Amino acid sequence: MSTDDHDHHHHDSHDHDHDHSHGHGHPHGGVRGFLYDLFVPHTHDAADAVDDALEASHAGVNAVKISMFALLGTTILQFVFVLFTGSVALLADTVHNFADALTAIPLWIAFVLSRRAATRRYTYGYGRAEDLAGLFIVFVVALSAVVAGWQAVDRLIHPHPVENAGWLVAAGFIGFLGNEIVAVYRIRVGRRIGSSALVADGVHARLDGFTSLSVVIGAIGVLLGFPLADPIIGLLIAISILLLLWGTVKSVGARLMDAVDPQLVHRVEHALEHVDGVAGIRSVQLRWIGHRLTGAATIETDAIDLRSAAQLAAHATEHVRAELRNVDDFTVTTVPVLQR
Repeated sequence: MSTDDHDHHHHDSHDHDHDHSHGHGHPHGGVRGFLYDLFVPHTHDAADAVDDALEASHAGVNAVKISMFALLGTTILQFVFVLFTGSVALLADTVHNFADALTAIPLWIAFVLSRRAATRRYTYGYGRAEDLAGLFIVFVVALSAVVAGWQAVDRLIHPHPVENAGWLVAAGFIGFLGNEIVAVYRIRVGRRIGSSALVADGVHARLDGFTSLSVVIGAIGVLLGFPLADPIIGLLIAISILLLLWGTVKSVGARLMDAVDPQLVHRVEHALEHVDGVAGIRSVQLRWIGHRLTGAATIETDAIDLRSAAQLAAHATEHVRAELRNVDDFTVTTVPVLQR
């Protein structure tokens, strides 16, 4: 996350310190940590990234639109090179990038749906549409890996001559740069608004960029007199996509199972503990609906009348909202200390 994401200036009203260490279960440092953060960037559950749900939806829609048109531009440029090289590998990569540009449509629809108000049927609103879009993206990534692997095996069995290999190198780099620009943009916006679906789509674009690089490596192999280099590298890339996809599957699956970063629960508990009148905390629950949080807590109090208890609950809710700006609804229930 950027330093801005950790700028909790709204804590000035709280006269206490916060422990913001993140206990994430992923590797840091070394080659493994670098590759993990490159292909499976976590969102840190950016619960205080964006205050307004509408602002977040606008940012998500803009990210999807801009990245979609960027991929379409990359696809057009690559197709021009296909006409001059006759490369089956480049054609497959071009079709792949075109399909990826179209996968932005369900994510676009999800962000638009998330703006709709709750109904008597969908009482929590439509924020979960983002998670469905993320699941669809995972499916597309897996399918693209299978298609890429099939194409690679087919080219191993039926070699295809490549013309103008130098131009093929240029086309591969265009595909890589186009996808990487889209990946960086999607991941950055996804982290900022707390959208795991948009981050997943960014990871998808990054993996596709490295698939485009396989075209470059294969072209170099052709130039060096080893025509089978292209399908061999393509097969390795397809296998790598499937292996690295597991991190994204876990991320999207965890969101569907209402998983949250335990640090968020700790921050809510920390905020409640510093509310005068709170004698103890029974439970804290949080869940994501799209890129917004909702939750509840049960606190113990020595308040002897309902009015005091209600005031304490309202004050506790204010503390939680100050701590986590991305909270839409948070319900605090008070119970007597002696009630066990």
